[in-house]
Order: sequence, then C-alpha cells, then structure tokens
Amino acid sequence: MVTSVPRLVVAAPSSGSGKTTVATGLMAAFAARGLAVSPHKVGPDYIDPGYHALATGRTGRNLDAYLCGPELVAPLFLHGARGCDLAVVEGVMGLYDGAAGEGELASTAHVAKLLGAPVVLVVDASSQSRSVAALVHGFASWDPEVRIGGVILNKVGSDRHEALLREALDASGVPVLGVLRRAPQVDTPSRHLGLVPVAERHSAAVEAVAAMAAQVARGCDLDALEALARGAGALPGDPTPWTPASAAHDPGLPAGGRAPVVAVAGGPAFSFSYAEHTELLAAAGAEVVVFDPLHDERLPEGTAGLVVGGGFPEVYAGELSANEPLRKEIAELALGGAPVAAECAGLLYLCRELDGRPMCGVLDATARMTERLTLGYRDAVAVGDSVLAAAGTRMHGHEFHRTLVEPGAGAAPAWGLLAPARRVEGFVQQGVHASYLHTHWAAEPGVARRFVERCRTS
Repeated sequence: MVTSVPRLVVAAPSSGSGKTTVATGLMAAFAARGLAVSPHKVGPDYIDPGYHALATGRTGRNLDAYLCGPELVAPLFLHGARGCDLAVVEGVMGLYDGAAGEGELASTAHVAKLLGAPVVLVVDASSQSRSVAALVHGFASWDPEVRIGGVILNKVGSDRHEALLREALDASGVPVLGVLRRAPQVDTPSRHLGLVPVAERHSAAVEAVAAMAAQVARGCDLDALEALARGAGALPGDPTPWTPASAAHDPGLPAGGRAPVVAVAGGPAFSFSYAEHTELLAAAGAEVVVFDPLHDERLPEGTAGLVVGGGFPEVYAGELSANEPLRKEIAELALGGAPVAAECAGLLYLCRELDGRPMCGVLDATARMTERLTLGYRDAVAVGDSVLAAAGTRMHGHEFHRTLVEPGAGAAPAWGLLAPARRVEGFVQQGVHASYLHTHWAAEPGVARRFVERCRTS
C-alpha cells in the first residue's frame, strides 16, 4: 500500500497573506509540468477547492480534523491522492489557528502533523524588511513537530526590498523558495463569505488560475519545492485509504435492490458540497443525478430523494423564484414524504420566501439577508429521528452564513447544538431534514446509508 505520497502544505502567519494564490498557482504550475496533482484544503471551505480543481483537473477535497476527526484526515487525504504524483494542501487562517477553544485541533499545523508534511510559509512582506526573520523564526520554533521547509515571500515591492528580506532570512535557517511581486491581475473577486465561487465566473476563474500559475512559476523555485514534497516520506501510522464503498457498506442491509434516483442540486446557486457526499450516496446504492435549480424546470426523472446543499441562493433569489415549475415539483415531492436533505442554502430554498421572493414553501418559515455573520464549528446531536440520523446521533458541523430564518427551528428541530451555546436549530417534518449546519458525511457514513435506504423504501 502506497502511503508515501509526495506532499507539502501551504500555510501563512494569518489570513490574507496569499495562501490561495500560492497554493493554487503551485498546483497549476506542477500540473503544467505534467504531474498529476492532488488538491486539498484544510478546513470547511467550499470555494477554494473549486479553484484547486481548475488548477489540477481533479476534484478539490477538504481535510477537516474537527468535522471528520483527526483519525480520518490521513485516510481521506490518501483517498483524494490516489494515483497522483504529488499533493498540495492549502491551509486555513494562520498556521496555528484552529477550532476556537480547542487548542491546535483543525489548524493547518495539526493537519500538517497528521500528514507528516513539510510546510511552506507564505509571508506578506509588503510592510516589513528585517522583521521578517523574527516572524519566520517564531513560526518555525513554536512547535518543533511542525517542519517549516521554506518561505515564499509575497507582495515584495522591488529588487532592493527583496535583497533586504533575503539578507534578514539568511540566518534563520529557513530557505527562501520563492519571491512574488505585487500582481493585482491574480486577485479574485470576493463577496460576503469569501471568494466568488468558480461556478459563478468560470471563464474569469480560468484566467485567474492561469495568472496565478504564471506568477508562481516565474517567482518560485519549483524544483526545490518539488524536492521538498518528495522528501516527505511515509505518512505517520501507515494509514489505510478511505473508500466510499467500505464506509457505506452495511452488512445488516440486504444486498442489491433498486437504485433510487437521488437528485442533487448544483449550479451557481448551490455549489457548496463535499465530494465525499455524492460518492457515499452512490456507494450506498443510489443513482446520483445532478440538476441546476436555476435552469431545470423538472426534477430528474424518477427522483426518489433530494439533496440541496450550500451556496448563495440569496444572490439568485430572483431566478430561483421565477422557476415556479421546479419549486412546485419540489414542494410536491417533500409533501409526499420523500426524503429531502437540505443544509444552509438548501434550508433557505425550502422556506416560504427569501428576501420577499417566493421559494418552495416546504417549510413554514421565511429567510432574509442580514449584516450579521454567523460563523463557527458546532457540536450537535440529533433531537429526533429523521431521514439522515437516528435520535441521539452526535455530529460535528459548521455554520457560515449572513442570513436569518424565522423561526429558527420547527416543532421538531433537526439538531440540538451543544457548543458553543446550547440551542435547537433546523426542521424535521415528514421526510425533510433542513438545517443551517454543514456536516461532512464521511465522519458518519450511516447518514448516507440511512438516506438511500429511506429513498428506496419511501
């Protein structure tokens, strides 16, 4: 079994230092060399993996030690990296920033240690010279189990500035593996929750990724970075790759049977989904069919269950509302008792209205945009039985939205949130499970098995 995938982690002292530009550029630059590159992102982010997929031609995958547990990080990494020559892992926030109040848990440093991967530190050098050595020394010495294999200096202003930075870092023992000048052409537009997703600006995103690749290839020592990745060695503990088939298998269920059609919402309005979700649904016996609620006026033929994940429905509220035939069909499916799993954007879509525009009307609730950002990891327990989970099932999740649903919970809530504050949230009614909470089904593959079995028998 191969557990020595060449790999490196791209991290930074803080958000905004240029991790996404460097990581995506490295992925694309290595791919341009003919390497099969496996792209990964630390944390719950859905948007960066879309840019990673453009850069590599492979599915971008998340590695989240809070949502999935530390024990699944390496197996999920190996699943994504199967058949690849090299893997690049983009970090989250600052190198040592993890789940609030949980120490190093789910930080980039934590994931780097779980993978036994060298770290490349991207430093925004725009407002410093000699101080860069103190900063790099501090990050390199903070945790001796984290190996800082090199530094890439970003937003360097001039040749003189570069010379001062290199001179300061000569004594640090951490090599400079790249120097990137200020280059606004590689900037990507942002919105209230981060970068604008690839699904909303595909041609412009392709151009942005090409610009990132050119800048990184021009400013970085790709040979040295590849050598650093190849020196990573075997992953700690000789882990076994995760597979959807083994995770979704349940010896207690009868083999065979019809493959129920599970419709999965996609397109620009619903672009937030972990790749493992559809893989688990298929492995559990479903025929997964993706459709676009912005354009498709009918659900896929024979739909027995519906999954509507996250995204930006508030941006497309007018178009979603205008697609009345699909809204009515979804309402009929849900009211008929078919299994429906909706999270965050999906929750909004099932409400009576969103920002005053009619939605599917499955839930007796309204949704609207607000100025307040709700963000953070959540420890949750299923309040009652649903198509996704039996009562008492514990899962970790993540909230990330600027919308408000009123009421916030139905007569039968979806989850009881245990941390950071106790409250109930979401809706369970007939076959519907709708919630703000994003979860990663690889952590609890019984979710996919249960959902598909309900689709088969409903």
